[in-house]
Amino acid sequence: MKLKFLQLGNLLVFVFLLGVAFSPFAGSCEKNHTSARAEALNPLSKSDSVQGAMVVQNAFREIYKEVNPAVVRIETEQTIKMPVHPFFDDPYFRRYFGVPEQQSQKQTGLGSGFIISADGFIVTNHHVVAKVDKITVKLTNGKQYEAKLVGSDPSSDIALLKVNGAKDLKVVHIGDSDKIEVGDFAIAIGNPFGLSSTFTYGIISSKGQDVNSADGVQRIQTDAAINPGNSGGPLLNIRGEVIGINQMIYSQSGGSVGIGFAIPVNHAMEIVEKLKTGKEIKQGFIGVSVIPEPSEELIQELNLDKKTGILVGEVMYGSPAWKAGIRQYDFILEVDGVKAESFQVLKTAVLKKGPGKNIKIKKISESNRKEETVEIRIAEMPARAEEE
Repeated sequence: MKLKFLQLGNLLVFVFLLGVAFSPFAGSCEKNHTSARAEALNPLSKSDSVQGAMVVQNAFREIYKEVNPAVVRIETEQTIKMPVHPFFDDPYFRRYFGVPEQQSQKQTGLGSGFIISADGFIVTNHHVVAKVDKITVKLTNGKQYEAKLVGSDPSSDIALLKVNGAKDLKVVHIGDSDKIEVGDFAIAIGNPFGLSSTFTYGIISSKGQDVNSADGVQRIQTDAAINPGNSGGPLLNIRGEVIGINQMIYSQSGGSVGIGFAIPVNHAMEIVEKLKTGKEIKQGFIGVSVIPEPSEELIQELNLDKKTGILVGEVMYGSPAWKAGIRQYDFILEVDGVKAESFQVLKTAVLKKGPGKNIKIKKISESNRKEETVEIRIAEMPARAEEE
């Protein structure tokens, strides 16, 4: 592959020198004159469509110049234990020749992140830095620092790093992920497949996709190219503001197929502030499940035809939902004043508020088919439920 690049480079140099040697403007034509002449000869240069495209192109250029210095490359090292080769997997052989049962091996990883404070706080994904022994942060100006893990939350896949000895670092501008709309420009900057400072763009494909994330928060979907190595990097709007943290892709090939997901930055920054102050991230729990697709017979039997809501399936005995009076076949209409169009509405409210907070449930009771409002005190997720 390198030989092909070298051959192409030599050919381009030859063509360039040949063009200069025979050009009537050789040695006398300045760059701006050449540009002006080319523009004058190009009938499309002043068309409205081209001018409009140039505005967008210039915006992309400015975003890259402004944001790229605040996007970092994260390299990790981890020592893992590997079993010895089956040939040596004999206790007498190992004891006689001194072969250990396991051998250590260095494993490296790569991801992205972005700087949120001039003194060196950096946001990335939990899975980028989970269980590693060493974290190295590299800036676009060539400087590199060893980073310390301040805190990490597996459920939201958010991690906060800090580099020591850094000052006056370039920082990103945080946007508002609640204000995005489908069709908005979406821009990703990161280090896919080890390539540094890579800029890709597309649109917001969906504002809220339920990808069964542990934190219950819906993800932003985009068709901007996101690949391994982009994890932890920023997803930006057309103003260059961070609206999401690139987290994962849907792919059968391992590469981008135009379906990428990012954590909404509003949710991410809530987690970051807790991690910065050392607060433990706890998941909420009320002990209720729903029937995702109730049969037509059940809907008619409960007189729920043409009603919008979610049908309660099982309620854990003694759980917060049970104590509040939620029972099987109750029909939840609203959660904190928001129409319960899907289970995601309930799940998001519980997990976003967290233990110790209350949610109000408006429901049609299964026992008397009357509307009533109950209040549930959210508890902490039991350890066994988290594992499941």
